Amino acid sequence: MDISQLSFVWYRGLKDIPAVAWQALAGSHPMLDYRFLRAFELSAAVDHQTGWIPYHLAVFNGEQLLAVAPCYIKTHSYGEYVFDWSWADAYEQAGGQYYPKLISAIPFSPVTGPRLLIHPDCAEPQVLATAMLSQMRDVCQAQAWSGLHVLFPDTTSAHACAEADGLRRHGVQFRWENPCYADWEAFLAALSRDKRKKIRQERNKVAQQGVHCRVLSGHDVSPAELALLYQCYCNTYHRHGSSPYLSLAFFEQISRDMPEQFRLFIAAQDGEDVAASVCIWGDDTLYGRYWGSLRDISCLHFELCYYQPQLFCISHGIRYFEGGAQGIHKLARGFTPYTTCSYHWLSHPDFHQSVARFLAREASTMQDYVDELEERSPYKA
Repeated sequence: MDISQLSFVWYRGLKDIPAVAWQALAGSHPMLDYRFLRAFELSAAVDHQTGWIPYHLAVFNGEQLLAVAPCYIKTHSYGEYVFDWSWADAYEQAGGQYYPKLISAIPFSPVTGPRLLIHPDCAEPQVLATAMLSQMRDVCQAQAWSGLHVLFPDTTSAHACAEADGLRRHGVQFRWENPCYADWEAFLAALSRDKRKKIRQERNKVAQQGVHCRVLSGHDVSPAELALLYQCYCNTYHRHGSSPYLSLAFFEQISRDMPEQFRLFIAAQDGEDVAASVCIWGDDTLYGRYWGSLRDISCLHFELCYYQPQLFCISHGIRYFEGGAQGIHKLARGFTPYTTCSYHWLSHPDFHQSVARFLAREASTMQDYVDELEERSPYKA
């Protein structure tokens, strides 16, 4: 492949990239879907005001879109789920300016997936991936940005990052796996006795409080139910003293544009809707994203965010359920740990080496943590 014959173009948003061409590269991952990423932009969840400035890389071979990478210029580190606040403090204490920085990620979503989206007919994808990462690093140098960060890449993108000498950072999340359980009782039967008992107790407690749940697709959800979702979502943030990232317009957009992937779980108490959670349905994975409640109902979070989606996966033959970032409490609900990663290049050579030393120490601690989690498996030996 002659890289010199390709055109590398930066776009300040998806509006100038043809949706059909993007989709040909994004495959079936629902959160790399043009419609999902475009909803962030149309609803102003990502723009100069929010500190998530779209800056997508596109590669053309003539007029053919050969590859893309969803990228954002960041003026802070909120909504990334790879925490580098200590790096920013150290960088600025040394007299540097850590922000802006460039990231390749799905906004507000700690979800693993491709970050270098390359056309399946590309003859030398590894060569092109290396060239794309080089372009990202070059633009950071040219704009005096502190560095490039590729967050939650899949195996293929991670391999390209490693080959390009990125600093690997390890992380841990929790995922529930459905090996074709016949029903809910089959899942419970696979658990250790204490975990099985705990789940039954929690679900019984919810039922005894007069709570019933239902699930809706984007085809079936009403404006009033979306308004409930948004009210619940905002309430979660306000309870923690922070502001929500997303607007009602975002949820309206994805429910309308991605009805088959959008699933809304609603809990009603004595006939009144009081809580909601959203999941996005991919090929073999259900992704839990946002939740909230208008009332304090014991164990409702577990029911609406874990047990109802798990039931949905069993009934629809979905292999995995990812319930969001972190959460060691997920172990008791049948989730198991799996490792995630991110890759980092800092523009200042000395700071890059300092971060490399930090990550080497952190990796050892992280492995000990993973080993400890695996020893605490909720399943029968």
